[in-house]
Amino acid sequence: MSAVCIMVWGTSSGAGKSWLATALCRYYARRGWRVAPFKAQNMSNNARVVVGGEMGAAQYFQALAAGVEPDVRMNPVLLKPEADTRSQVVVWGQVDAALSAMPWRQRSAALWPRVQAALDELRARHQVVVIEGAGSPAEINLQPSDIVNLRVAAHADARCLLVSDIDRGGAFAHLYGTWALLPPDQRARLRGFVLNKFRGDPALLAPAPEQLHALTGVPTLGVLPMWRDHGLPEEDGVFDDRARGDGSARQTIAIIAYPRISNLDEFQPLARVPGLRLVWARTPADCTGADWIILPGSKATAADLAWLRAQGLDHAVVAHARAGRAVLGICGGLQMLGEALIDPHGIDGNAAGLGLLPLVTVFAPDKAVQRTEATFGTLGAPWSALSGVAVRGYEIHHGQTAIHPALAGQGREVLPGLAWQSADGCVLGCYLHGLFENDAVLRALWGTGVPSLASVFDALADTVQAHLGADTLDRLLT
Repeated sequence: MSAVCIMVWGTSSGAGKSWLATALCRYYARRGWRVAPFKAQNMSNNARVVVGGEMGAAQYFQALAAGVEPDVRMNPVLLKPEADTRSQVVVWGQVDAALSAMPWRQRSAALWPRVQAALDELRARHQVVVIEGAGSPAEINLQPSDIVNLRVAAHADARCLLVSDIDRGGAFAHLYGTWALLPPDQRARLRGFVLNKFRGDPALLAPAPEQLHALTGVPTLGVLPMWRDHGLPEEDGVFDDRARGDGSARQTIAIIAYPRISNLDEFQPLARVPGLRLVWARTPADCTGADWIILPGSKATAADLAWLRAQGLDHAVVAHARAGRAVLGICGGLQMLGEALIDPHGIDGNAAGLGLLPLVTVFAPDKAVQRTEATFGTLGAPWSALSGVAVRGYEIHHGQTAIHPALAGQGREVLPGLAWQSADGCVLGCYLHGLFENDAVLRALWGTGVPSLASVFDALADTVQAHLGADTLDRLLT
């Protein structure tokens, strides 16, 4: 028997689709169902490495919430933006160069059979599939080439929810307008509206839900409260620009927020460490007073390095290191900290690095995509607490990095083939994504861990159950 499919649509990006889909995965798994997540096409530079290659981070976490092994079929198409008008296309976990070069609107015919096959295979192996839409299903300019919203809903005969961010204002108009623009057969799939990020007493919303029901025939199933610190990483490159911390910061970490930042979700644990304050830095002023500066991963390292220089952030990073403060580069950030980027195959671009590590990176045609376990060697201050710490994470990079022979005395390898430290100790570069998702790393650096992902998933499911009701959620399966 084929699985029942519950689909979460949104009135816009950022409405709460990923949040709600993750909560539903956990809820139905706790009820004893075999559950899998699915999103036909994800546009994000937040990717995870699983068996078969890369998949979007949101479906990776949804799989963990459902208690199943993450699988590339759960996100058969991943678009990784490299520029405003260009994306790398990953199909079933692997980069497809031909599709990456194809005009955007022509891809759907080639991609739909792979999307359909992935969904059918998941439905054959599970009892419930929780499907996440993308953007809005009412983007009528995209409907002819749609492979992620309406076409998926029809193929899966999905029971659909439509969620809207009421904190932005205009939520009832967004819900009604989305419903009005749906084809009649797709309107019939809507089982209910969900209002997300509400502050205050839900009773104050009356009589709007009743009026909306009268206009559309679709009930408002629940109102979810504003909840900023739920612990689930953001779905894509859109993140909360406010400084993050618990109000009693003892240490400030500035993360450079260049345009093609990637794997942003790996820093979510830092937002939950007591005493840490995170700042997303786009100007030198944002780095003022920081204890650490982190250069994160990038989908376009040379371009983001050029942006960093245009903002004057290169001087801020170098001055920070020269003052004896900690600088950490991860993947693309590691490459920027070296002496040079060399691109003989036109993968990313050539550039001079910041010169804080004695490294040279050469971009290779083949991409390293793998999960990795390793143990740090002996590190000097301020990173000495990581000495001997075993870590696990994942690698996604074209760059091949090594110490320049003429600069061997200016730094050393501290994680075989993966991490290097400057001679003065201040600067550490590492290819391993997910460093701060290791409890041992958090405890070594700050003496404390953070709530487990299992507890995060349970809290999400508890919240959805409390505000939508178990009876309502169970009826979606009938």
